[in-house]
Amino acid sequence: MSPYRAVPAADIVHEATFEPMLADSLDRVLQVEQRTYAHPWSRANFIDALHSGYQAQMITGRGELLGYFVAMKGVDEVHLLNITVAPEYQGQGWARVMLDALGIWARGQGAQWLWLEVRVHNARAIQVYEAHGFRRVGMRKAYYPADRGQREDAIVMSLALEH
Repeated sequence: MSPYRAVPAADIVHEATFEPMLADSLDRVLQVEQRTYAHPWSRANFIDALHSGYQAQMITGRGELLGYFVAMKGVDEVHLLNITVAPEYQGQGWARVMLDALGIWARGQGAQWLWLEVRVHNARAIQVYEAHGFRRVGMRKAYYPADRGQREDAIVMSLALEH
């Protein structure tokens, strides 16, 4: 059985546009973030990322926020810090579109690698990343906050970027 829910054809968005995430976009971003995650990023997390000059892009279609990503450039790598598809648009391929856009940008920055962490229990995201070519390279113990004061391990994944 597929982990993706069936989406009525009328609800599928076929065209989208990338635009920079700006401080005045954060209300929209936070609405999606809070609906998507049990432990969402805070407004301060996003503001810090924007002030640090991280690559922060939103993808919109039909006037709706479909998703967004935030990534940090290093010397020869880019670290994906947050990638989110709004729940109502999941299963339509928007994560793949954002990963493609991130890869293009990272190559343009001279990066050789993309890195990310993902919760060990987030099978859907792991499947998307592996289908995109990411490989598991390590584990970070107790990396993410979890329910009832617990912590959840993260799988470290990387993707070699071809130039």
